[in-house]
Amino acid sequence: MIHHLNCGTMREIDPGNGLPPARALNHCLLVETDDAGLVLVETGFGTPDVSRREETLGRTFLDRTEAVLDPGETAVRQISRLGFRPADVRHIVLTHLDLDHTGGLPDFPDATVHVHDAELRTATGVGGHPEHTLRYRPAHWAHRPHWSTYTAQKGNVWFGFDAIEPAGLPPDVLLIPLAGHTPGHCAVAVRAGERWLLHAGDAFYHHGQIGPERWTMPLWEALEEITETDRPLRLANQSRLRELVRDHGEEVDVFSAHDPWAFARLAA
Repeated sequence: MIHHLNCGTMREIDPGNGLPPARALNHCLLVETDDAGLVLVETGFGTPDVSRREETLGRTFLDRTEAVLDPGETAVRQISRLGFRPADVRHIVLTHLDLDHTGGLPDFPDATVHVHDAELRTATGVGGHPEHTLRYRPAHWAHRPHWSTYTAQKGNVWFGFDAIEPAGLPPDVLLIPLAGHTPGHCAVAVRAGERWLLHAGDAFYHHGQIGPERWTMPLWEALEEITETDRPLRLANQSRLRELVRDHGEEVDVFSAHDPWAFARLAA
């Protein structure tokens, strides 16, 4: 079973195209597996962000996003309401290490955290200096998570994309490298019965960018440009996602991390 969780409501967005205004959010997945326990895809904001918000997120981020930081929206609280224990989350799979995707890590200190090697090296400054602190917040991994890192694995292909099989997880959960937003950004593919879900993280921001009926949100797309690390690669990967939706839309449901309209459809 797969649960769609909103792990962090943020500022309201008016798309200006007939859709109702809605608040941006942090779209996470909780995957029940037969042998690997619970798998959490993304973590959104965690309990330390609620109690120590300026330390873990920073005033600039808080002012820009208007994050609500409701303790009831944290993954650990939602998982408890579903009848599970935090320790049941044995694996966390992250698209990347931006602060709005990693806040819940301290709530699951014993989980194995799966992430691309280039992302962890960039975020922790291994081999160089980390990106600006508006993006990466070391407080989210000060508890020393059990990292499991990966590089591209040639030969593993998923709908034409390179695919990485995270250690200890069933083949129904895959990392799909889609760099550009950050150096080690990945999507996460999860099999849902006869279809696949593709959590594309921040590879795009709203479904109008990849769907058959194209529409724009200038402010959100300007934010994409501000936060990108490799523009040609980001745009190329968005183009590949459009092709995936065009050619395999009946087999794969593609969504991004903060799109509230896609979340409402999938959570329903």
